[in-house]
Parts: sequence; C-alpha cells; structure tokens
Amino acid sequence: MLPKINQLNYTDSGNFLLIAGPCVIEGEEMAFQLAETIMKLSDKYHIPFIFKGSYKKANRSKLDSFTGIGDQKALVILRKISEAFKIPVVTDIHTEEEAIMAADYVDVLQIPAFLCRQTELLVAAAKTGKVVNIKKGQFLSAESMHFAVEKIIENGNNRVMLTERGNTFGYQDLVVDFRGIPEMKKNNCPVIVDVTHSLQQPNQSSGVTGGRPDLIETIAKAGIAVGADGIFVETHYNPSVAKSDGANMLKVDHLDKLLYNLILLREATNKMK
Repeated sequence: MLPKINQLNYTDSGNFLLIAGPCVIEGEEMAFQLAETIMKLSDKYHIPFIFKGSYKKANRSKLDSFTGIGDQKALVILRKISEAFKIPVVTDIHTEEEAIMAADYVDVLQIPAFLCRQTELLVAAAKTGKVVNIKKGQFLSAESMHFAVEKIIENGNNRVMLTERGNTFGYQDLVVDFRGIPEMKKNNCPVIVDVTHSLQQPNQSSGVTGGRPDLIETIAKAGIAVGADGIFVETHYNPSVAKSDGANMLKVDHLDKLLYNLILLREATNKMK
C-alpha cells in the first residue's frame, strides 16, 4: 500500500504516488493547463498526485540559461494551483532562507540532489514542518541517504521522502542502480524514482543538458517493479520549447499511456507478494 504522508490526504488506493509537472514555472497559463491535464489523469486512474514546478532554477550550466519568471510570482502561481485544484504542490529550495519563504506557498519542499548533504538546508526545511523530499545525490550511495533522513527526523519532522535520480556514470551520463530502491525503503519513508532526471546527459559541450526521453517508460517500469512508492516525471506540452531541461522531459500527451502501463505493472507485482 502507498505510505501515507501526513496531512496530504492520500488514500490507500494501492497505486503509486505521482509527482509531475514542468521543470520550471514558465507562466501562469502554462502551469495551470499542465496541472489540470495531469490532475484529470490522476483522477482517471485514482493516483495520488503532487504538482511539481521549480519557482527558480539555481543550478544552470550556462550564465545566460533561464532561471525563472521571478521568485514571488512563481510561488504565487504554485499556491494558486494548489488552491484551485485542491492538490499539494512541491518546489525546489536552495538555501535556509528559501526554505522559510517557500514554505508559505507549497506543501512539499524539495532538496536538489547536489544539496542533499547540506545540513543547514535540511534542518531549515525540517523545521518548517512541511513534507521534505530529498533527492539522492548523483555522487552518493543509497545507504548514505540514511543520514539525510536522520537530519530531518532529529529536527522533529518525520514527513520525509527520498527520490532516486541516478548515479554519475563518467562525465556525461547517469545510471540508475535499482538495488538502491529497497535499500532506501529501509528508512521507513516513501521512495520515489525520478524517471526524467535519471535519464539526463549532463555536461554536454554545448552547455545544454541532453537526455533520453525514449527510455522514460523503461526506467519507470523498472522502478515500479522493484517496489518504488512513486514516480517523479517532468512533463510539458512541447518539450522542444521548454525553458529548462526539455531534452529529458516527457511530452504530456504520452503521460496517459505511461500511467496506464505502470498501473498494470503495479497490479501484477502486488499479486506476486
């Protein structure tokens, strides 16, 4: 059964958790349209859903890369989506000050993979009382994420999730070690598989991160098969014009088929237990 995350009102549907949305909030109309499209699918398949959108992108390869439409403007859009559709929303944070600021607008604070060992950031996120989703660093083992979870719990917050997003493989590729899913589940918290960032091809000579969106369903199926509690997927109506990480996004038109296939797989694996 899907582990409950306190106060997010998830039901024991037996389905996985879906965290989905654009890489970054590009505007209100775009964000609302995506949220509505994904919510209809989550209702159709009875999948608990958290809408994801970064209010700014602090980690970019090039100085002139798009970072956001403005912190306050994007955070307000996230809050509007949450209130309009009655769904929780999640965004990335990068500093202790951002944790406090973003907590006024979102339900889940996400710790980027490169920052998952930043103690002061984790403590600040924990002290907001919000759910904290920690992305596993590309440079860390699954076992070592136990210490990140401890930092949250020891600061009075047991509302924590872990997200797998691949390990560095050379300089320009990532690989997912699926042995890490059951390992991280030993922390008694939901474990999510990021099926888009785990297919990134970073550090390209162009300065723009590449990706393998053709393998999204493969990675997602493997994650569900080994017991992941949820799927994280960045999606867009037209990834080719997305302002960030378009190369590894799923076109939203393909999300219905993906979710249907994952539900069938989840039902099959549940019967095997």
